[in-house]
Formats: sequence, structure tokens, C-alpha cells
Amino acid sequence: MIVAVVVIAAGGFLGWRHFHGASDKAAADKAAAARAAPIPVTVGTVEKADFPVYLRGLGTVQPYQTVTVRSRVDGEVVKIAFKQGQMVKEGDILAQIDPRPYQAALDQAIAKQKQDQADLRNAQANLARYGALAKEDFASRQQLDTQQAAFDRLTAQVKGDQGAVDNAQTQVTYTTIRAPLSGKTGFRLIDQGNNVHASDTNGIVTIVQLQPISVVLTAPEEQVPEINDALAKGTVAVIALSSDGAKTLAQGRLALVNNEVDQASGTIRMKATFDNKDNVLWPGLSVSTLLLVNTLKQVVVIPRDAAQHGPNGLYVFVVGNGNKAEKQDIKAGQEGNGKLVVLQGLSPGQKVVISGQYRLQQGTVVQPNETAQSPTQTAQPTDAAPVVPGAEETAQSPSAKVP
Repeated sequence: MIVAVVVIAAGGFLGWRHFHGASDKAAADKAAAARAAPIPVTVGTVEKADFPVYLRGLGTVQPYQTVTVRSRVDGEVVKIAFKQGQMVKEGDILAQIDPRPYQAALDQAIAKQKQDQADLRNAQANLARYGALAKEDFASRQQLDTQQAAFDRLTAQVKGDQGAVDNAQTQVTYTTIRAPLSGKTGFRLIDQGNNVHASDTNGIVTIVQLQPISVVLTAPEEQVPEINDALAKGTVAVIALSSDGAKTLAQGRLALVNNEVDQASGTIRMKATFDNKDNVLWPGLSVSTLLLVNTLKQVVVIPRDAAQHGPNGLYVFVVGNGNKAEKQDIKAGQEGNGKLVVLQGLSPGQKVVISGQYRLQQGTVVQPNETAQSPTQTAQPTDAAPVVPGAEETAQSPSAKVP
């Protein structure tokens, strides 16, 4: 009986050991197979390309010109010829002042001029007659001089009449108020039937010029030499973005740099001009700006996401022979628009991992998938990071943000 029990126990132990041994072996084989399976990653190509260097800033949209239209004569407003918020062109009629008093003054000045012109013609004829008589000694020298004086006086009077006519004509012209520039009208400040005066300060309407339009932007004072150098070389491109930097609104050019630095803020103010054909820029709008100060020619560029931080600085995983990931230390320079300039460590044509690095180690076999966008694509830098002059010497991290 005892022997039978021992035999049964021994058989059960051997069976349990055989079952669990097979299970452990299967798990080990599965783990080994998992370790041997290539890890899917996204890769990008190291390329050589021109890299634009932008300075990021903040700006405020301002009208290119702003005019408050006022009456230059006194009188009743008999007509308002525009609608509030209307786009008007230079020379368009905005309002009409009652012209009758000024037309009457013009008619009076013209009549006075004609009367004096008639007197002048008579004086001219008398002068000619007395001149002929004086030559025959039938008129004295004094009579001739008197006629000459009368002629000169009436000549001057006729010239004065012409000035009075011109002035009266100008006053009549002022009764028709026209747009001094093309732009958009604001709120109407006076209604038809009101009396206006040349001394009024509130005016009739304000017009702002939207095409072109200006953006006043700022930059740190340390960047003044770089900006001036770029401006001295030619046209400096400026890109206006939405305030969050997510959308490109317009492209223009730098018009001027202010002649002094604001000591309180340590910034320099600049003005950029935009054609603004679609009126996307509006007076008072806050925008982000990108100022193109330089273009690095034919530098090594990689996608920004490829760079990782390590104990020795920045590094990337390069896909080498046999699709094995190899860790490579790099030295970085400028960055922007999701791109990074590599000063040392990579060569054009290499493949770098830009997604999936957290699963990689030195020598890990990967399954590379190409990105859809080339790192040298020159899309508008709507997500461009701030750029620091001299970053080649100072950049330890391409994600460093400099205001």
C-alpha cells in the first residue's frame, strides 16, 4: 500500500514538473521572439537646405493713415452721402454743406471783378489818348502821370478782385466734403440738418486706410544690430500671424526701425507694411510676427522631434545597417518651423528616428516608416520657435525658448 502511494506521488510530481517546464519554455520563447521582432518607428531624412532665421515678436495693427474729416466752412449739413462703415475712395462725396451763402459771395466777387475790369479798360484807353496828346504837347506831363496812376490802381484792383473770386470759389468748393483718402469710414459723428463750424473738433467721420496697412512690432534691444544689418542688405520680410501663432495672416516687409530704444522696456519699435488686399489685418488687432533676418545657406537640417536629451547633451537615433538603431550625439544650432539645424554629428542622407524612440536602445532592430513631409519643406513658419543669434555656440537644447 505504501509503495503504491509513493509511486503515485512520484508520477504526479514528474507530471507537474513536465507541464510547468514546458509552459516556462513557451513563455521564454515568446519573449525572445518579441525581443527579436522589429520595432515600428517613424523616420525622417537628414538633408542639406537653406534655413530661414526668424525673430519672433508681438505687434499691433495700425492704419496706414487715419483722417478725421471736418468741415472747413460754417453751415447746415443738407446731405450725408455715405453709410457708416462704408469703404470709400479718395474724392468720393461724404457730405454737402448748404452752398447758397458762399455761392452768393462768389457771384458778388465776380460782379465786382467785372466792374473793375471795365474801369481798367477805360483807364487804359484814356492813358493811350493822353500819351498821344502829350507827344504833341496838347497834354501836360502831370495829366499823363495822373492817367498812368489811375491805370495802375485799377490794374492792382482787378488783381485783388481775382484773389477775392478765387477765395469765394474755394469756399464754395469746401461746401462739398470729399474723402481725402481711400479707406473705411467709422461711426458718423454728425447728422443731416445739423449746423457745423470750421472750429468744430469732433468732425464728421473718421476714415482709416486699410490698404496698405501697418503693424507696429517690438524686438529686444540686443537684436537691433542684426535687424539693421538685414535691413541694410535689402527688403526684410515680415510675417503676421494670429495672436496664438497658429495661423498665417499676411506677409509684408519691414518699413522702418525707430530711431531710439525704449529705455523702460529695453525694446526697439519697428513698423512693417502689408498690402492687406483681403483686409484680414484690422486696426487694433494683436498679432504675432516673424521677422526674417537671415537665411543660412545649405546647412544640415533634421526634423525637430528627432533630437532627444541625454547626459551628454542632444542625441538622435540613426537607422543604420540592418535597420539597427544607433545612438548618435549631435551639436545643434538654430531651430524653427519644426526643423533643427545640426552643426555636428550627422550627414545628409542618413535616416533618423522622429517617433517611437522611447522603445529603442543601442542596436535595436526597427521597422522604419518614412514621414510624409520632408524636413526641408519650406512651409510658412506658423509654428516657428524663437531664434537666438549665435545659437550655434549657446544652444544645448533645441527646445530652449527665448522671448
